[in-house]
Amino acid sequence: NGIDVHAFSFRPQPNRYLLFLGRLSPVKGVHLAIEVARRAELPLIIAGIVPPEDQTYFQSAIAPHLDGDRVRFVGPADQARKNALLGGALALLHLIQYHEAFGLTVIEANACGTPAVATARGSIPELVRNGETGWIVGGVDDAVDAVASLGEISRARCREWVGSRFTVTHMARGYLEIYDRVLAGGTAVIA
Repeated sequence: NGIDVHAFSFRPQPNRYLLFLGRLSPVKGVHLAIEVARRAELPLIIAGIVPPEDQTYFQSAIAPHLDGDRVRFVGPADQARKNALLGGALALLHLIQYHEAFGLTVIEANACGTPAVATARGSIPELVRNGETGWIVGGVDDAVDAVASLGEISRARCREWVGSRFTVTHMARGYLEIYDRVLAGGTAVIA
């Protein structure tokens, strides 16, 4: 996948909050993000949609923690709001509990200069350079430690990483290489 990096504003200096951005479902780990923020003693902003099938999860695992100060739910985020929230965050908490095919918000956060703290599932090892563009963690304890180490991550390096690997141009070139290989009688497998 690729993004238009220029659609995201680089922010060299973040505000003082952590961010969860995405679908508010148990597999996305919102409840874990709340726990990490609480233990790290940092505010958490939660942005995204609550799918109809996850209303019970929202009411039982998220709503009781919403206080408008330490944990705030701001609802869905359009491109402008997403850009502002991602750029202003100390880190994106991406504590997924399933093997997600691609964490688009991770590269969008990096495009703004914001590191990700993400569980080592699915595509995360391909998206996050541990200790360089974020931290790959095993769970809540690791995530709390990672938040304490965010100062070691260069926000400029996060932006460079996305520009070197996850642009729409890179994505299109990759597709063309696969098509050329298949047309030449090869396989579509990428090494």
